[in-house]
Amino acid sequence: MEKTAVTNGRIIAPEGIRSGILLVENGKISGIVDDLPEDATVIDAQNRYVGPGFIDMHTHGAGGADFMDGTVDAWLTAAEMHARHGTTLLYPTTLTSSDEELFRTFGIYEEAVKANAAGSAFGGLHLEGPYFSPDQAGAQDRRYLRNPVPEDYVRILDRTDRIARWSAAPELPGTEEFGRELEKRGILASIAHTNATFEQCDRAFRNGFRHATHFYSCMSTITRKDGYRYAGAIEYGYWQDGMTVEIIADGIHVPSSLLHLIVKLKGTDRIALVTDSMRGAGMPDGPSILGGLSDGQEVIIEDGVAKMPDRSCFAGSVATADRLVRTMIRDGGCSLEEAVRMMTRNPAVFMDIADRKGAIAPGKDADIVIFDDDINVGVTIINGKVVYQC
Repeated sequence: MEKTAVTNGRIIAPEGIRSGILLVENGKISGIVDDLPEDATVIDAQNRYVGPGFIDMHTHGAGGADFMDGTVDAWLTAAEMHARHGTTLLYPTTLTSSDEELFRTFGIYEEAVKANAAGSAFGGLHLEGPYFSPDQAGAQDRRYLRNPVPEDYVRILDRTDRIARWSAAPELPGTEEFGRELEKRGILASIAHTNATFEQCDRAFRNGFRHATHFYSCMSTITRKDGYRYAGAIEYGYWQDGMTVEIIADGIHVPSSLLHLIVKLKGTDRIALVTDSMRGAGMPDGPSILGGLSDGQEVIIEDGVAKMPDRSCFAGSVATADRLVRTMIRDGGCSLEEAVRMMTRNPAVFMDIADRKGAIAPGKDADIVIFDDDINVGVTIINGKVVYQC
């Protein structure tokens, strides 16, 4: 039996911050004990925080690599960069593309899962598009946008059982039937890149859409027609208690005022933090590519964010998970425990994996991150194995 004991740490447990020794046995959390087992490998936390591993529900890449690059090496590079910043589980996210490129990505996923030994684990695929509003496409490639029709999405769904979530605009014809199909298959349906009205969002919610992708970004709000005001997707996300949301808490996509507002109105239990990072995460400023190298879009990284070359809009973040937690504490008015929960337990609940992920508790997978008061990551442990240590 392999045993690891994490000592001298401030353990972020569900019931609060605790002292003690965190014991890991055979890749699972055994518990918090008082006495050090003689046969355990010791990791000294050096009075740093010991928390559950970060879970990123929405990321396109990092470290100069994108999940649409079409190579296993790109996937492993991105996963290793995210692990260096505390992410123990991520959901590789696609962009709008041809079906041929999408299907190649499915194959790469299977190869990458087998080869991944030193990076964040893969929790399943997040398909972002191609069912989006052209008016809210943002940096998504408009060449591939279309409406959901059964013969199209069923063909995609039947190609792999690795799809964990799918983001789409609820106002498009056929979206309600699409949402029911995703719900039937246990896939999280999420509203995104949308010009939907409040009423269209409500119909989507009643047909399986339970989550909002990168809330605020590429999302409709109050409009005015003939003197009358109409609420949009943002207002619906606030109003519907049953809908969870994710935010790119890099301090740029969502400013401090809106971070405070969403925490106040939605509550910290219904918010997940996501990087929505592209290949520029962890890389220096300068030109980059959003999407695959062969068919992606040129972007520029500056001021801590990726932008379209004409600076007309953002093109994905270059954030890592540790930056999100830091930002929510500094700019969002959250406590350390609240910010960590939005990066750990909440995404685990939203993705229906809370039975094994997202908390320091007996029986959970030993996904652990050790970090200091400034959320600088020192150790990342996945399934009981140290994959990063500095």
